Amino acid sequence: MDRRSEMHRRERRRYVIGYGGSLLLTLAMFGVAQVYGIETVGVYLTIGLLGLAQLVLQLVYFLHIDRRRSSREDLHLVLFSTLVLMIMILGTVWVLGNLATRMHMHLM
Repeated sequence: MDRRSEMHRRERRRYVIGYGGSLLLTLAMFGVAQVYGIETVGVYLTIGLLGLAQLVLQLVYFLHIDRRRSSREDLHLVLFSTLVLMIMILGTVWVLGNLATRMHMHLM
């Protein structure tokens, strides 16, 4: 077996593991919501944690971002993009919440 086919097999195995893990985490999220309902805070926390686990799993298995030296620049790019998105999202929520308070709109 040559080196190229070995690398191809290893890469395919990583994709299958990533797909299986993502599918399992997605089914777990739907299962938690189906069994416990969506009204409780614990369900939101569980879904959020499972979503975070799925994000990490997809970063590692599909985007090949890990702690190696060669992929550190990619990790920095993803973290910076996440920071910019969080600033935009949280800033929008803050501004709209402040506007609703100033206009005396109450949450229903």
